[in-house]
Amino acid sequence: MSRPERIIVALLVASIFVNYIDRANLSIAAPVLEKQLRLSPLQVGSLLSAFFWTYAFLQLFGVAGWVVDHFPVGLVFAWGYFSWCAATIATGCMSGFIALYAIRLLLGVGECITYPCYSRIFAEFPEHHRGRANALIDAGTKVGPAFGTFIGGLLLIHFGWRMMFVVLGAVALVWLLPWIKLMPHSRREVSAEPLPPTSELLRVRSAWGTFLGQFCGNYFYYFLLTWLPIYFVRERNLSLGAMTRLTSAIFFGIACATLTAGWIADHLIGRGLSPTQVRKSIAVGGLLLASTLGAFGFIDNLTGCVVLVMAASLGHGAFAANHWAIGQTLAGPSMAGRWTSIQNGVANLAGIIAPSVAGIILHARGSLRLAFVLAGAVSLVGALIWYFMVPRVEPVQWQKRVSAGA
Repeated sequence: MSRPERIIVALLVASIFVNYIDRANLSIAAPVLEKQLRLSPLQVGSLLSAFFWTYAFLQLFGVAGWVVDHFPVGLVFAWGYFSWCAATIATGCMSGFIALYAIRLLLGVGECITYPCYSRIFAEFPEHHRGRANALIDAGTKVGPAFGTFIGGLLLIHFGWRMMFVVLGAVALVWLLPWIKLMPHSRREVSAEPLPPTSELLRVRSAWGTFLGQFCGNYFYYFLLTWLPIYFVRERNLSLGAMTRLTSAIFFGIACATLTAGWIADHLIGRGLSPTQVRKSIAVGGLLLASTLGAFGFIDNLTGCVVLVMAASLGHGAFAANHWAIGQTLAGPSMAGRWTSIQNGVANLAGIIAPSVAGIILHARGSLRLAFVLAGAVSLVGALIWYFMVPRVEPVQWQKRVSAGA
């Protein structure tokens, strides 16, 4: 990558690192909140999914994508970043279920512009740079929870859950200083080329393949992100310290798999293989490996469970290194914001469904084992969707489609 590309990618990786700390920190505090605020498993599940209502639907209905495609991308991202950090700080000042639920909704408003902004920026990168750029972003989504679980756990143990939220949100605001100085200016901001209508996007079969396929991948990840710490504490009787170390190790493993798969994909494309051959194969194969989580119902000992979760998570990591690059290639700079907005909106409905379904399963059965099995099954469906609904990974010719339609 060029030096300007490396600087922008580094700042964006730092931002997603903070992003996922802020969306995952509630699951770290949940075992303590559940007792202090006398919350039921259903209320905990509702709080864990609250963020995704605003986060997903503002993207699903194209609001976030429209803003990103029509306004300076650097300023849009700065506004969103400040908003979600402020919401994190405010969480530490809340008391009661309703107040916490409301502030989690506001957190989703701030974070909804992140992936549309990333895709609008990366759509202007060369094809053989996108795998690494997206892999680094996705690695941040795994290292963020890993680091956040570890540091958040220490803050929780020594200072309590309120101080944990305030410190994490306040320290993160420092990132805005270099971003405001170095933020990118997309070529779309100075281009006179008219934007294709969003309605044309919804007629593309591959678009629906990326929407539904990523939903299945996100279901796996958001289930682990929200309920894995609680599973280790409730059903395996691990201490908070042991839980944070083990959960951190699993998320670091996903990050390593993501970086490796992203580098391999770019290397192969740089040597002449097509994005269809490389990125689609890795995405499908990764979800197939993630689907092995369905064997969770047949394993009783802790070591076996951890090994299975780690293996399935490595598969998810490989998938996650390439799914955004696929959408960016298909969409191109003129549609990247809206394509990613809807793709991420549909995909993050999993953030509403997965935590809530797991909470219902725990309430009804007293165990999360069936929820792990279900996450594996959804991953298998996702592999089939990516294979059959995304036939080729190559840019959509929007102007030709619009002219043909007219």
